[in-house]
Amino acid sequence: MFGGGPRGLLESETSKPKRTGETLARFGQYFKPYWFVLIIVAILMVISTWAQVTSPEVIGQLVDCYLTPAASASSGGFNLTGVNQANSLPTCWLAEGQEPSGITQKIVSKAFTLGGFSPPSANPAEMTNAGRIAGIGRMVLVLIGLYMIGSLMTGATFFAMTWAGQHVLRAMRVQVFEHLHRLSLSYYAENEAGDLMSRITNDTETIAQAINFALVNVLSGILLLAWIGYNMLSKSVAFALLSMAVVPLMAVATVWFSSQARKAFRRTRKEMGNVNAELQESISAVREVQAFNRAEENIEQFRAINAANRDANVRAVAYTSALAPVLEALGYVALAIVTVVGGLTLLGDASLFGATVSLGLVITFLGYVQRFNQPIQQISVLWTNIQSAIAGGERIFGLLDVSPAIQDLPNAITLPEIKGDVEFVNVSAEYVPGQPVLRGISFKAEAGQTIAIVGPTGAGKTTIINLIPRFYDVTGGAVLIDGIDVRSVTLESLRKQIGIVLQDTFMFSASVMENIRFGRPDASDEEVMAAARLAYADDFIRRLPEGYQTVLGERGSGLSQGQRQLLAIARAALANPRILILDEATSSVDTRTERLIQKALEVLLKGRTSFVIAHRLSTIRNADIVLVMDNGQIVERGRHEELLAQRGFYYNLYMSQFRRELKSELPAFTEALSDNGRKPAGETATAG
Repeated sequence: MFGGGPRGLLESETSKPKRTGETLARFGQYFKPYWFVLIIVAILMVISTWAQVTSPEVIGQLVDCYLTPAASASSGGFNLTGVNQANSLPTCWLAEGQEPSGITQKIVSKAFTLGGFSPPSANPAEMTNAGRIAGIGRMVLVLIGLYMIGSLMTGATFFAMTWAGQHVLRAMRVQVFEHLHRLSLSYYAENEAGDLMSRITNDTETIAQAINFALVNVLSGILLLAWIGYNMLSKSVAFALLSMAVVPLMAVATVWFSSQARKAFRRTRKEMGNVNAELQESISAVREVQAFNRAEENIEQFRAINAANRDANVRAVAYTSALAPVLEALGYVALAIVTVVGGLTLLGDASLFGATVSLGLVITFLGYVQRFNQPIQQISVLWTNIQSAIAGGERIFGLLDVSPAIQDLPNAITLPEIKGDVEFVNVSAEYVPGQPVLRGISFKAEAGQTIAIVGPTGAGKTTIINLIPRFYDVTGGAVLIDGIDVRSVTLESLRKQIGIVLQDTFMFSASVMENIRFGRPDASDEEVMAAARLAYADDFIRRLPEGYQTVLGERGSGLSQGQRQLLAIARAALANPRILILDEATSSVDTRTERLIQKALEVLLKGRTSFVIAHRLSTIRNADIVLVMDNGQIVERGRHEELLAQRGFYYNLYMSQFRRELKSELPAFTEALSDNGRKPAGETATAG
């Protein structure tokens, strides 16, 4: 059963919508291209409901037209027709000479007499047993036709609604996915990725369940209840009110049991969380548990938590298990009322508050009552699912309503091919209003120059490189590329001329070839391999099981940090950008690999403007300009040797960080020279 049956639907957390009308209107916009399908769904639903409502009436006609006259004749005049005239059948509107009223009676009459079949005689005495048997057979065929029509229409309704719903959900998912890619980095800094994933997966799945199943069932159930209620009232108001006497009790029981079950299931989710937390903690701390001989105490504690979870589940299941029997019992009470009242009226040869009651009418009402009871529980349970879907729609539309902080201006131009001059003019920036992270930053990088940015954590290094591709906008001043303000050009034309190698290199679950090709999808295999050779990644790639076609695991699992860095550099080299940003690109690479990277970068950076953030001395030694950052300001600038000679902030940073690194590099440097059959310069001088 859908969603694990009634229990699964009751167990799901119900989120109540806050702006139902607005949300439904926006859903309507998505369904507008499929309006013809919705019309078909409505028609199919009406036909299916009509078939369900008509079948009890056909059974009643079978009784009144063929079975009741025979029973009355064999009972020695005992009246089962509900009228005093023995030779007339006013309750049999199919009888010869009777004029069917309403569309339903006319359709059934046409179907019954199809092919020239004779309607039942108005005089019961004129009907033979053979004629009755033939009439009953024809009625059975009509009933089978109604059941088949109902089943086919119901199946077609679900198919059509699912078809339209899946197209709507596809459009919605694509729109959300596209919107997520347009949102600025500031949005992701303030919102958890798990919540965004939930909106794409869980919320859309809740909407899918509501569209594919709950919505059709609830609407068809409401239509069925209204139609049956109308038919019952039109045939006999008094009998209808007696038949529906238990409906208020059924509604109260459903609402009460459902609310209690949801409360109980909230408790079970909490207890299950406690069980999982206890398991995780015990397994993670198993060494400490065994070292301090706490195994027995932990087992007893887990037993108590597990028992609480068991009791909560038993209580919840008790409510869900009790709902169906209670409604079923109330349904039997309704059937008993119809049977007893109808039977007493027939036996007493009387009318019910002035209304004629026949055996066929009693049987028709029995069929109505059975069908009337079925949708009540279904509507109550599924309505919560629809509420959750509307609430999920609110969350999705709330995401779609978020405007990207960084957007193209209305009159933005396409940035032409650049030389690579980058200038910061009195730039200020802040992530939180009133809390500046950059203050008065001004510098100019000529095309082809390498700019190294160093400083302690939180100094503003990453913010500087984030402003160049406009991941964030300045709050004061301007960032110019070739003299053009980056805010005046389109993001696409700006970013396609900038390459970035991040410290936390992201690899996709795709082949090595596709990962390198990510920044330039139209690159040939030969160009990809050339970029890999440039990054000194070709050797280790060819040692992989499938070489360049090896599919990497999630986030490049199976590769070392250094190998992922080499692939990232190959990716940037293939993109061939005019401006290159290295965000601590070599800080997690061993010394030998870093030397390979440095060789690759010498070629990669040639003719390109590059900005390097690194904690390793080797990445900034050859920089044309070193910007020393502290507390959001440039405190020193110049070449490496010049800054050391000043014995200022950079000198202190060098003495505390880079000098230790230089000492650690000397043994590796000596070993590297020895491997090449050469001796270090120091040894040669000593030997000399």
